[in-house]
Amino acid sequence: MKLAQSLLVGAFTVAMALPAAAERLSLGELSSYLNALKTATGAFTQINDDGTISTGRILIKRPGRVRFEYDPPDQTLVVANGDTVGIVDPKSNQRTQAYPLHRTPLSIILARNVDLTRARMVTGHTSDGTTTTVRAQDPAHPEYGNIELVFTGSPVELRQWVINDNAGSRTTVVLGDLTQGMRLKNESFVIPGLNTVKPNDR
Repeated sequence: MKLAQSLLVGAFTVAMALPAAAERLSLGELSSYLNALKTATGAFTQINDDGTISTGRILIKRPGRVRFEYDPPDQTLVVANGDTVGIVDPKSNQRTQAYPLHRTPLSIILARNVDLTRARMVTGHTSDGTTTTVRAQDPAHPEYGNIELVFTGSPVELRQWVINDNAGSRTTVVLGDLTQGMRLKNESFVIPGLNTVKPNDR
C-alpha cells in the first residue's frame, strides 16, 4: 500500500513539474490571425522535395502577393503578383515560368478573406502540445494540392508551411521571426519578364 502511494505521489510530482501542454488553436483564431497579417518580412529556410536546402528573405503583402528572394549563390526569384506566380531562374535558359495563383495551395493563405472553417477546406487539424497544424485545400479543387500550416500560440504566429502540390512534390518553408506592418510597394511584387507595375499600384 505504501509502495502504491509512493508511486502515485511520484507520478503526480513529475506531472506537476512538466509544462502544461498548449491547447489546439481554433480554426477561427487562425483565420483571424491570417486576415490581420497584411504585410510582413523575414528570413526563411526552404527544404525542397529532393532534400536540398535553400535560404533567403520573404516579403508578404496580402492579399495575393509574396516574394521569395534566395540567398547567393542561388539566384532564383519567386513572386506572386496577385494573380500569377512567376519563377525566375537565371541559371536556366527558360523564360519566366508562370502559373495561376489560384491553382496553387499558397493562394489559401494569400486570399483576401481566409476562412478555415469553410466546409471541406480543412482536412487535418492537430496539436502536439506545442504547435497547431492545419492541413487545408481548395474545397472546390482538391486536385490543386494542399498546404500544411504550423502555428504557435501566445501570441499566435505562423512558423512554417508545407506545400504538397498537384505533381506530388513536397516543399517545406520554415519562417524566421516575421516583422509585420511595414509599407511594401507593389514594385516588389512585379514578375520580371512577365509584367510591369501599373501607375495606380505605386
